[in-house]
Amino acid sequence: MSTMHRTDGHKPGSERSIGELVALATAQMSQLVREELQLAKMEMAEKGKRAGLGGGLLGGAAMVSLFAVASGVTAAIAGLSVVWPVWLSALVVMAVLFAVAGLMAYLGREEVRRAGPAKPERAIRGVHDDLDEIRARVRR
Repeated sequence: MSTMHRTDGHKPGSERSIGELVALATAQMSQLVREELQLAKMEMAEKGKRAGLGGGLLGGAAMVSLFAVASGVTAAIAGLSVVWPVWLSALVVMAVLFAVAGLMAYLGREEVRRAGPAKPERAIRGVHDDLDEIRARVRR
């Protein structure tokens, strides 16, 4: 017999009843489920933040595009009614606004893509790993 101290409150060599083992397994499973749910919450919050940022950037891109179109209309009007430098400058502003909108759209799309699918993948993988471990221990 070993002289090591056990942390479960039982003396070395004492046998547990089936009821005690079931109660211990139930308590451990409850703790495991709570921890996996906490992981799922954290993972979903992270994905929600990424999707929110991506959506905000896409909304910003739409707004800047609206200003770009307004600048284009202004350029067309100015081009018809005044001399070359006025409408040319309006076209340059429009081109810059479209470039900004394109950059924002690209960054927004990348953030949405990086957020991944809307499911807690790490938590699901953890539950599968836990179940595999439980099955392996039951078979021993």
